[in-house]
Amino acid sequence: MTMTLETQTAAGYRGTDRLLYGIILGVLAFWLFAQTTLNIGPTMASDLKIETSVMNIAISITALFSGIFIVVIGGLADRVGRVKVVQWGFALNIAGSLLVGLAPTGALASTFLMPGRICQGLSGAFIMPASLALVTAYWDGAGRQRAISLWSIGSWGGSGFAALFGGLMAQNVGWRWIFFGSAGLSLIGMLMVRGTPESRARGKGHYHFDTKGILTFMVAMVALQVLATQGSTFGWSSPATLGLLAITVVFGVVFLRAESGNPDAFVDFKLFGNMVYTGATLSNLLLNGVAGILIVSMTLVQRGGNMTAQQAGMLTLGYAISIVVFIRVGEKLLQHFGPRKPMIWGSLIVGMSILLLMQTQVMLGTYEILAVVAYTLFGLGLAFYATPSTDAALASLPADQTGSGAGIYKMASSLGASFGVAVSAAVFTTLSAAGAAPGWIEGVITFLGRQDNLAVREAAWFALGVNLLVVVAAIISIVLTVPKGKLSRQ
Repeated sequence: MTMTLETQTAAGYRGTDRLLYGIILGVLAFWLFAQTTLNIGPTMASDLKIETSVMNIAISITALFSGIFIVVIGGLADRVGRVKVVQWGFALNIAGSLLVGLAPTGALASTFLMPGRICQGLSGAFIMPASLALVTAYWDGAGRQRAISLWSIGSWGGSGFAALFGGLMAQNVGWRWIFFGSAGLSLIGMLMVRGTPESRARGKGHYHFDTKGILTFMVAMVALQVLATQGSTFGWSSPATLGLLAITVVFGVVFLRAESGNPDAFVDFKLFGNMVYTGATLSNLLLNGVAGILIVSMTLVQRGGNMTAQQAGMLTLGYAISIVVFIRVGEKLLQHFGPRKPMIWGSLIVGMSILLLMQTQVMLGTYEILAVVAYTLFGLGLAFYATPSTDAALASLPADQTGSGAGIYKMASSLGASFGVAVSAAVFTTLSAAGAAPGWIEGVITFLGRQDNLAVREAAWFALGVNLLVVVAAIISIVLTVPKGKLSRQ
């Protein structure tokens, strides 16, 4: 698709706080409310009487659909109007939140839960790129910097507080009210954005919706997601698992062939000829995949330590605070050292946090202290990494490729989180259900205290170890692709 960087906006209109805070409510509906399932998943599964493996799909599928569609919806917003697309996003979240909140207990639970979570993911895909484009169009100078900072706090801060907020809500008013509140929040945001003059890109040339690319990509990604979360339930050599693997491979190949040489491809593969961009995007996908530590550690302390969702969420308070407080520090490190060093430092700090969470052999009181420190370090590491990584990705591209480059970079964030949660949950669920991890672990690590929860503690150790390997892969990608020193803009 070809688009100029020129934007058609209402003459003389400047963004207001009403518009800005309305947009931020939409961002919070996704990052704060929808992401609470990482903590309250066990409570929801118990109340709805659904299998843990089904709940794991419901948790991860929201980020999956957000990631699949965020690039193409960003382009659609440029064409049909960003305000209109943001309003559609609000409507999708209202519908999705109500479906989840009203899900009945028993056999029909998943028929409400899955479509609701998909709608929430689509809502994020509609709101995030279109709202950022509105910020760019309707604010200038210092006002734009303030608007972007508040938008970023809504996304990063929302994700940081999600586990804590979800636990407090589930314990005190019931988990369903999280989603009823999300619907109400979106209705307020919709009314605040209503009446804003439309903004769209001035297109020159042609614009074709990449239907084949989107559909083949979606089928491949959904099949891979179900394979990761349900493979152990079906059996890894069962016809269902092998069929899902075949669908993933076949549709993946069709997608690659459809996009290669396609001028209207929603994923521009030519961008990956730039090694700096490739490395920054790959490390971004991998570090977002480490979101899997949330579902593992939150489930561990609830199932293995009999903690409530509220008590578990309190352990993540340092994550929320440190990522908000230190995200500007990452910006300063970037200015002083360039992107490579703070990206590596941030990844190493994230790795340290995982090592602390892996100490599942200790007593619960000790583990709580380790978890508080670990989540504080987790937020600090992501804060160091975030801005330098984004800058490395976009500064390495020519100006006419930054739009599509930014879209793919954000898609990597959502897909990384989705598959990270899915894989971590699958490893944890499979090993804990089996009753024990491989026997050698007990000869190496002595698990103190209760032994009736040994399978859960061992499974968490392995699942968290998978995340540690992901961090190692992220560091390798940075070392191999991001040059030392400051990058000059293309």
